[in-house]
Amino acid sequence: MPQMITLGQFIIEKQTDFPFAKGGFSRLIRDLAIAAKIVNREVNKAGLVNILGETGDTNIQGEQVKKLDVFANEQFIAALKAGGECCLIVSEENDHVIPINNSEISKDAKYVVCIDPLDGSSNIDVNVSVGTIFAIYRRIHETGFSTEDEALQSGREMVAAGYIIYGSSTMFVYSTGKGVNGFTLDPSIGEFCLSHPQMSIPETGKLYSINEGNYIHFPDGVKKYLKYCQEIDDATNRPYSSRYIGSMVADFHRNLLKGGIFIYPSTYGAENGKLRLIYECNPMAYLIEQAGGKASDGLNRILDLPVTSLHQRSPIFIGSKAMVEQAEGFMAEFSPVTPIV
Repeated sequence: MPQMITLGQFIIEKQTDFPFAKGGFSRLIRDLAIAAKIVNREVNKAGLVNILGETGDTNIQGEQVKKLDVFANEQFIAALKAGGECCLIVSEENDHVIPINNSEISKDAKYVVCIDPLDGSSNIDVNVSVGTIFAIYRRIHETGFSTEDEALQSGREMVAAGYIIYGSSTMFVYSTGKGVNGFTLDPSIGEFCLSHPQMSIPETGKLYSINEGNYIHFPDGVKKYLKYCQEIDDATNRPYSSRYIGSMVADFHRNLLKGGIFIYPSTYGAENGKLRLIYECNPMAYLIEQAGGKASDGLNRILDLPVTSLHQRSPIFIGSKAMVEQAEGFMAEFSPVTPIV
C-alpha cells in the first residue's frame, strides 16, 4: 500500500525549492489550505443553511454578490491576516487592495496574494462545482507599508499559483514552478492528501469549453475555430466534444486531466474579455504552463501581458498546447490584432 503524503508533509519536503523562504512560504500555503477547508465545509452544507442567494450588494465587476462569496472572501482574508506571511491581498470582492502588514504579526510579511475567493459563484444555487483561484508574489519593497504597485506585477514574477475545486471531492492544486501537484481532501482525517503528483495536460484533446450562447458576439477567429472543432475529420479525431460548466476552475480542471481548451474571448460589448488578469488568468496560465500546456489572449502569452489595474480583464485561450496554437492560428488569420512588443 503506497504511503499517504499530506499537503503539510509535502510542503516540508519541498522547502528546499525555496531557500529564500525560510519557512514563511510554507506557512502561507498552509494558511490557504486551512481557509479552503472552512469554505469547503460551508459549500457542502450551503443548501441546509441560510448562506445561499444574494446579499443585495454589487461587487466592482457589476455582479450581484452571493452570500457564499462574502463568506469565502472573509475566510481567506482572515486566514492570511492571522498567518503573518502576507503583506497585501487583492480580492475579486474588494474594490481596493487590502494592506495587512500594519500589525505586529505581519509587519515583516514577504508575500502578496491575489485571489478569487469563489470562482463560478453563479453555480452555487444549483449545486454545481465552484472553486478558489490564487496567485502569490514576493513583495517588492523590503520595508514600509505595502501599496498597490506590489499587486501590479507581471505574471512572470509569480512564485506560486493554485486553485481549490469544491466538487464531488475537494482538491487543492498548486505549483511553485516545479510542476503541478494535486491534493484531495480526506474528510475522515481532515487533511489534503497527495492524489495527483506531477500533473500534466495532454498535448492535445477532444474537449473545448466555451459559452456558445455568446457565439454571435465572438470574434471571427473564434467562430472559425469552433466550426473547425465541429467538423468531421477522422484524421484529427474531430468533431470535438463541447463541455462548458461556467466555472473556470471546473472547466480548467477537467481539461487539465483529460486534454482540451477553455476559451473566454473578447465579445461585442466586452472587448477586453470578462475574466480578470491578476487573480484568474495569470494564476491559471502559470499552472497550465507548469503542466505542459499553453495560455494566451489569442496572440500574446498571458504571463507577458502588462498589468495596469487591479481588476483588469483579458481574453484567454488556455489548455492543451496543440489546441491553443490551433486556435491562435485562426485568430491570427481572421481576427488579427497588434501584438504586444
